[in-house]
Amino acid sequence: MKFFGTGTAVEFRRRARLVSSAVALGLVAVASDPRPAVADQGGISFWLPGAFGSLAAVPGHPGWSLGAIYVHASVDGGGDVAASRAIRFGNRTTNLTVNLDAELKAKVDFGLLAPGYTFAQPVLGGQLTLSALFVYGRQQANIDANITGALGPIGFAASRSIERDLTNFGDIFPQATLKWNYGVHNTMVYGMMNIPVGAYDANRLVNLGLGHWAVDGGYGYTYFNPQTGYEFSAVTGLTYNFENTDLNYKNGIDWHLDWGASKFLTKQLHVGLVGYAFQQITADSGPGATLGDFKSRVFAVGPQIGYLFPVGDMQGYVNLKGYWEFEAEHRPEGWNVWLTLSIAPGAPPPQQASRMIRK
Repeated sequence: MKFFGTGTAVEFRRRARLVSSAVALGLVAVASDPRPAVADQGGISFWLPGAFGSLAAVPGHPGWSLGAIYVHASVDGGGDVAASRAIRFGNRTTNLTVNLDAELKAKVDFGLLAPGYTFAQPVLGGQLTLSALFVYGRQQANIDANITGALGPIGFAASRSIERDLTNFGDIFPQATLKWNYGVHNTMVYGMMNIPVGAYDANRLVNLGLGHWAVDGGYGYTYFNPQTGYEFSAVTGLTYNFENTDLNYKNGIDWHLDWGASKFLTKQLHVGLVGYAFQQITADSGPGATLGDFKSRVFAVGPQIGYLFPVGDMQGYVNLKGYWEFEAEHRPEGWNVWLTLSIAPGAPPPQQASRMIRK
């Protein structure tokens, strides 16, 4: 038994039981808390990159509107966490070293319904729109975890695969935008917040709610020249996250940029590119942030196509865009596809338009 450095068979058996307990505890941790203290609680931020795109800052027409969005995303995430802890055996100390290597694969399918109202009366010289986003969807996730380590000179290894899925409602996102037009130049400011009423359980692998409040605000710009058909839009903003009291965990402040560039081939059809950048700029905090600041980051780019069409007296718009992510840090990466359909008031007839201008 001296090979193990224990001195006695009794002490060896005691260490063996502790190794077994360490393996079990590691696997229980993976099973019961598969979203460890990482940036944006497992890479799921309040802000959904890609939410804004082409023509984002162009004012619309007064009245009710309705938007419907379907999003499919497939992401992979991996990483390892190393920790060490001293366990006492009588008068001596033996180090327990644990390495966790876990790979996450997730697929998400969800729909957003966004009713809104645009006011005819100007506010600060701009056009005010109030809207809210309601979410319903399905998320499926699989974690393959391997745990290896050593208790003093005794090595151990174990593995486990966990798969979960959830279909339910998500949080609610009220939003306000204020837009101005200056010929080919369009600007906007926006503000939105997260109301945490969606399906959330801190001990569950998959969730459609965030489990905490958040506020977000920013600025947008669109260049659109109807004569040449060229368009470029960019929207940037910051997210402030409140504490998740279930985890005693507070995400840092996030910065994000969504952009789109396109060319109208006809008055109805345009094609181009879209992209986004996401960077957490301050550290995670709170007693639950056991892994440090863990600032997350991701970039993406992809194609888009959009088409305008009449719907009675209203105007319809459909857009299909896709993103391929890269350079992710402390956050899963993969690809996602968006299909957007919106119905909004169309341009008023010439007589009504002239009366509105005179007013």
